[in-house]
Amino acid sequence: MIINQYLNLSGLEPLIVRPESNFINIGERTNVTGSKKFARLIRENKYDEALSVARQQVENGAQILDVNMDDALLDGVYAMTTYLNLLQSEPDIARIPIMIDSSKFEIIEAGLQCVQGKCIVNSISLKEGESKFLEQARICRMYGAAVVVMTFDEDGQADTQQRKVDICFRAYQLLTQRQGIHLRISFLTPIFLPLLPVLRSIIIMGLILLRPPAKLKSGCPG
Repeated sequence: MIINQYLNLSGLEPLIVRPESNFINIGERTNVTGSKKFARLIRENKYDEALSVARQQVENGAQILDVNMDDALLDGVYAMTTYLNLLQSEPDIARIPIMIDSSKFEIIEAGLQCVQGKCIVNSISLKEGESKFLEQARICRMYGAAVVVMTFDEDGQADTQQRKVDICFRAYQLLTQRQGIHLRISFLTPIFLPLLPVLRSIIIMGLILLRPPAKLKSGCPG
């Protein structure tokens, strides 16, 4: 039974995003590409100290915590699982949803095995083709995660409005018709310019509350 048609996320506590919701605050300081202090602590294996960064984000009002371990000097899978397991043992931090943020799906999948509640995967795309996209979407759905879909396909990043709309519509059709994923748990992101990592997830979540291009809204109901 569908209880509501809103975006439902959770850590130990639920976060329901409704049309009337205010801007959703995402803590980005637990991202090695967005915080020099956090990156240094993780590289030095000071995971307990790195927990204080997450705690401060929550105390400062973060409603979702973005965790990214994409650094050439790190074993991304080890860093992600170690940190997320520590986070989940801290109820004051684990009460909010986690955004598992990586360009490498093996890191995302490892992270999905560590979190409780309903998290967000950031992100998957069509850059490796439909089969890989659908397999990644299936795994995300198996773990109950919401999914961010970026506007990349086999030809690279979309650089025009029409390409972005086309990729979003294609991803929408694949997710809803082949994987049964409703739009309320997937975010199609028609962003038009490359964004700094520290801003990317904030703007992605902001798009939930903004009116999408008319062509995209009419072609992708939900």
